[in-house]
Amino acid sequence: MKLNIQNTFTSELPADSNPENYTRQVENACYSLATPITTKAPKLLHVNKDVANDLGFSKDDITSKEFENLITGNSIYTNTEPYAMCYGGHQFGNWAGQLGDGRAINLFQVKTDKSYTLQLKGAGKTPYSRTADGLAVLRSSIREYLCAEAMYHLGVPTTRSLSLALSGDEVLRDVLYNGNPAYEPGAIVCRIAESFIRFGNFQIFASRNDKTTLAALMNYTIRHHFPHLEENNKDDYAKLFQEIVNATLKMIVHWQRVGFVHGVMNTDNMSVLGLTIDYGPYGWLDNYDPDWTPNTTDRQNRRYRYGQQPNIGLWNLYQLANTFYTLTEDAAPLEKALNSYKTQFEEQNLAMMCAKIGIQTINKQDYILIQSLETNLKLIETDMTIFFRLLATANNIEDCIEAFYIPEQLTGEVLTEWQAWFDQYHTRLESEEISKNERIKKMNAVNPKYVLRNYMSQLAIEAAEKGDYNLINELYDLVQNPYEEQPKYQKWFAKRPDWAKSKVGCSMLSCSS
Repeated sequence: MKLNIQNTFTSELPADSNPENYTRQVENACYSLATPITTKAPKLLHVNKDVANDLGFSKDDITSKEFENLITGNSIYTNTEPYAMCYGGHQFGNWAGQLGDGRAINLFQVKTDKSYTLQLKGAGKTPYSRTADGLAVLRSSIREYLCAEAMYHLGVPTTRSLSLALSGDEVLRDVLYNGNPAYEPGAIVCRIAESFIRFGNFQIFASRNDKTTLAALMNYTIRHHFPHLEENNKDDYAKLFQEIVNATLKMIVHWQRVGFVHGVMNTDNMSVLGLTIDYGPYGWLDNYDPDWTPNTTDRQNRRYRYGQQPNIGLWNLYQLANTFYTLTEDAAPLEKALNSYKTQFEEQNLAMMCAKIGIQTINKQDYILIQSLETNLKLIETDMTIFFRLLATANNIEDCIEAFYIPEQLTGEVLTEWQAWFDQYHTRLESEEISKNERIKKMNAVNPKYVLRNYMSQLAIEAAEKGDYNLINELYDLVQNPYEEQPKYQKWFAKRPDWAKSKVGCSMLSCSS
């Protein structure tokens, strides 16, 4: 097993001067060394062969004991030093101080066509673990492993997963934080990204007025991820911020397009590359409800609900702007970038929604048509994914009957409102120049037929906890082609079952999920 190792993060940025692995405040350093723990009986459950190939692993490599030991933290690749990153962040709107990689350990970087960092989630404590154990359980690991792959094939910017493995150890968790902890099977996900640098990586140094380390990290980010910009240049620092604004916006518009709810949009969970990271209490909208959040921790205030995600993205960027100001000392270009977020979101969101309903030539009146559609989707419980998929070939609202959770409610005023909207919609489509078949093709390319609904993951989790991993394999195959018909998987093109409406793991998830 021979990889092209390139450890720029650890060779170019300041390290924690203390090599010991115990919980503490870490000053003037971007990372601390952290060795994964040795697990009792590691067992590889699934490997993403496409990702493995991209990283330079051969077919023989991924079936070897050497590979299994590597991706479970039981062995360290030659001439590498695993590490955990130092960062802070705002959690649920409040500054939380130092956070850092509490249950993530970066193994090394691999250079192929790009540079990728391999990171283990659930491999043990780091100096940033605080009171936690740094471990992960099988259920949360299955959810992350499958979701990263689902998001990638949906066209959403995301980290990806290389492997899913059992640790062989039992992990104590209180899934709903209600005083009922229980032992669960431990697991480890190896995930990859071009970078795991977050808003919080910058924030921690600004909060401490550590301009030297902040500048070092900012220059590193430019050097390796935005090389068209210039290091040690205040104007280009502001341009870097604009790039982060653009990438963040693009990611969130994609979330809204597919009905994805992140669930915990803290600034330490926001990537400077605009990648979806940290799949905790996420979920896809089943019935269209902009106020829905899958996160039980957020149930009271619903800060991170679906309809609020674009605004939270902007709020988080404001916090990052304050960090950049520490070095730029000029608020004007940062404010300009923040204002551009608002303008760009209005434009991109309108374009995205028009694409979902098959409109190619956008005009200002389309905004009213889309507002009316969103109002109607809330009249009775309506499955978002199924509705938009059926809309491509629907002549009237009755053609979308499969999308309603209680079809009998499509009567009276509700039916009248929908009929009126379809009349307006088809009148609008008549002004489009593309053929019906071309329109259907374009709509089906942005409206997925299959998304990884929470109940689907929960079924895979329950089977896996009994030693049956077949459903993990099936769902992994399913999410490879979310826009295709896939007749053999037609059963997954279905509304959320009644039993999943209030089941833990389906509608109720915590940050330990």
